[in-house]
Amino acid sequence: MSWFLAIWEYVFVFILAAIPWIEIAAVIPLSIINEMNAFSVGLLAFIGNLSTVYLLVIFFEKYQEWRVRKKGKPSKKQARGEKVWRKYGLPGLAFLGPLVIGSHIAAIVGLALGAKKRPTLLWMTISLAVWTLVFTLTSVYAIELLGFPR
Repeated sequence: MSWFLAIWEYVFVFILAAIPWIEIAAVIPLSIINEMNAFSVGLLAFIGNLSTVYLLVIFFEKYQEWRVRKKGKPSKKQARGEKVWRKYGLPGLAFLGPLVIGSHIAAIVGLALGAKKRPTLLWMTISLAVWTLVFTLTSVYAIELLGFPR
């Protein structure tokens, strides 16, 4: 494969990770199974996902106005996020969010329920860093353990 196509594969990892509802939990394993460099995949997926989470947090008020005009009522994912918020607070929402409702929705739910922007960004960054590491290492070792050709 040419270097040009290889670069586009990694750009694609960044873009997919940045899209809400396509989380790092899917992008990282699929990319590593596709024999891409695990470190590069993890780093680009982390940066891609975090970049759109940061944009949502920074422009939360605009997003909320748009959402109310579009739908009016909270989604099922937001209702699940509220349950996690009430039980575990912002740290719990940040850490469970990527698995239960998605990192983007977790950030929005936290802000909608009164979390401040700075702590939300901090907890989401920590959470995504931890989950990126977990998904990357798990993918690498699972592929070795299951004997996928590399």
